[in-house]
Amino acid sequence: MHSNLIVARMDPRSSAEVARIFKAFDETDMPHRMGTRRRQLFMFHGLYFHLQDFDDDNGRERIEEAKTDPRFVRISRDLEPYIAPYDPETWRSPADAMAQRFYVWESA
Repeated sequence: MHSNLIVARMDPRSSAEVARIFKAFDETDMPHRMGTRRRQLFMFHGLYFHLQDFDDDNGRERIEEAKTDPRFVRISRDLEPYIAPYDPETWRSPADAMAQRFYVWESA
């Protein structure tokens, strides 16, 4: 399994609307197309964490391929009022919001 963790900023009052937007997206075939096994959204003191799990290491490539799909374009646009880059001065693409894993442990 492979995971991506996106870190951004979000007003906690927006959490219900952000969840609604993702629920509608996840009810399409887009998660399957991108190889998403599970999505979890977290918030903490104005920070937004989007944990996305994949069956294999191809998740990033599949997301890149899906970026031109109108549904992906729409969800990105719909989230803009609610999700802001963690560091707007260095943000160029969603890849700039990806946390870097530096340790992993799994049960046998």
